[in-house]
Order: sequence, then structure tokens, then C-alpha cells
Amino acid sequence: MKTMIKSICLVAGMLVASVASAQSTEEILAKHEAAMGGADKWAAVKTAVVKNKFSVQGMDIESNTSLVIGKSFRTEVAVMGNKIITVIDGNKGWMNRPAMMGGTGEPEDMPADQVKMAGSQLMLGSILTNAKKDGYKIDLVSKEKLDGADVYLLTVTKPSGEDSKVYVSTATNFVVKTQAKVQVNGQEVDSEVSFSNYKMVNGLAFPHTVETPSPMGGTMTVETVSVEINPTIDAAIFAKPSK
Repeated sequence: MKTMIKSICLVAGMLVASVASAQSTEEILAKHEAAMGGADKWAAVKTAVVKNKFSVQGMDIESNTSLVIGKSFRTEVAVMGNKIITVIDGNKGWMNRPAMMGGTGEPEDMPADQVKMAGSQLMLGSILTNAKKDGYKIDLVSKEKLDGADVYLLTVTKPSGEDSKVYVSTATNFVVKTQAKVQVNGQEVDSEVSFSNYKMVNGLAFPHTVETPSPMGGTMTVETVSVEINPTIDAAIFAKPSK
């Protein structure tokens, strides 16, 4: 009888802990969503144009991305007088890279794995708001320190089993870092991205500084120059041109 009572108490305790954890996760998600501007405002965003700038090995680079949410995007990167174009349109993609940058100078189809990996760029907003909308599993792991500041560590798990670590500031409720393993050219590599300098655009919060380790060493910092919400975008810019 004592053993049975202990078992019942143990299960009850586990259930209480589970409910408490679920409530904490939902509370964090609700605060994060509110800080980002609210689900209704994000749902009203159908298109966007984002301009960025960054430097790599002393070269100043500018990029311009035209996005139809959940459907298509086109990014043009200008560097040293050359232009690299990357397009995702539905489940297909193409790119145009100059010969000096490893391309052919002609439009070429993107490999399926690159198209899949680039799929996350079809969305705006944070990894958490998008994961919640898509019904992915989100779990609160712990509360800890990151660079001396208090953060919540959550995990986002896709139906495929792929998961990401997401760090949320307890002070601002913004995502400040993500970590994941991604497939690049058939190899699994670590991906780490830091977000800061959040600014409101049309009532929506965007990180205007994004940092990630550079393959060439050091850190690559991308600064957002401007964000335009719901501009008119011609669908023709996503079509692959003839050679």
C-alpha cells in the first residue's frame, strides 16, 4: 500500500510539474509574441522588401530581398561591381552567380537540399512565432545566463525531428540567439545566429543587427538598412530567365 501511495504521489508530482512547465512555456511565448507586435499584425503582412549591408574581408556588400510571405523570395547581393541573385519560388529555386564567384554567369537551378534549407527565408518574424503558427513542438528547457544576462532556453522541434535552441531575453522577451545543426553540401554543420538592436517598423519588431560566425573566421555582422511592409511586388521577378 505504501509503495502504491508513493507511486501515485510521484505521478501526481510529475503531472503538476508538466502542467507548470507548459504554463511557463505558454507565458513566455505570449510575452514574446506581444513584444514582437502581436499575431494579428504579423498575419497582416503579405509582402516585404528588406535592405541589408555587411562587410566581408574588407568588402562592403549590400543586399536587397523581395519577399512574398510563405511563397517566394528574391535576394540580390551586390559586391565588387557584381550581382549574385538567389530566388526561391514555391518548391523550386535558381541562382545567378558570376564566374569569379564560382558560378557560370547564367541562371542555374538550385539543388533540392539548398532549396529546402532556404525555405525558412520565406517567412518574416521570429523562429518562435513561426514555429507556434506551424504547430511545431516548443519546450522550455531552463532559465540561465547568456553573456551575463538572464535568458530562457527553449527548444523548437519540427515533425522531421530537427530541433533548434532558442534563447529569449527575460528583460525584453526578444530572441537573442539561436543554435541548430543544418545540412550544407551534404554535411552537418553548426549554425549560430545572434540578434540585437530591435526596432519597431509599422508596429512590428525587427532585429536590425544579426551576427553569425564567418566561415573565414571572426564574426559576420549584418545591419538592416530598411524594411518596407506590404509593398507591391511583381511576381515576374521570381521567374527563372532564359539563358
